[in-house]
Amino acid sequence: MLSRKDTSEPERSTGELNTIIGRGSTFEGALTVQSSLRVDGKVIGNIQVGDSLIVGKEGEIEGEVRVRNAVIGGKVRNKILASGKVVLEAKSVVHGEVRTSRLVIDEGAIFEGKCSMSDDEKTASLPENANRSGRSNPQNMEVLSRHEMAAAR
Repeated sequence: MLSRKDTSEPERSTGELNTIIGRGSTFEGALTVQSSLRVDGKVIGNIQVGDSLIVGKEGEIEGEVRVRNAVIGGKVRNKILASGKVVLEAKSVVHGEVRTSRLVIDEGAIFEGKCSMSDDEKTASLPENANRSGRSNPQNMEVLSRHEMAAAR
């Protein structure tokens, strides 16, 4: 089997995980984290993370997420605005909008919503879904994807 080597530069991560919302915990309100955040509990409110967000298999977020990179294993409802990469792991559930430079959806993940992708890191995190010229971007696409439904067909 032939495969292409990933020649993109590695993600710039400090590797420092200094904030954890543990299993069984609920946080309500706006949350800002300088480096990385792991959510194994529930967060209701907007989140801004300076580096990476990890949502564990039992983690849930209801609110807008602004982050460099995100790995979603649990549930997210609302928006994910990432300047880098978003990974939806198997059994993750995302309902809402995803704006990112790179998106990986593992088999078994559920993504229902809208996805906008751009190579420009600043465009991926813009508050409005339009390019600077005001015209629609051909890379913008509506995505209604349920792997389970597609596999059943």
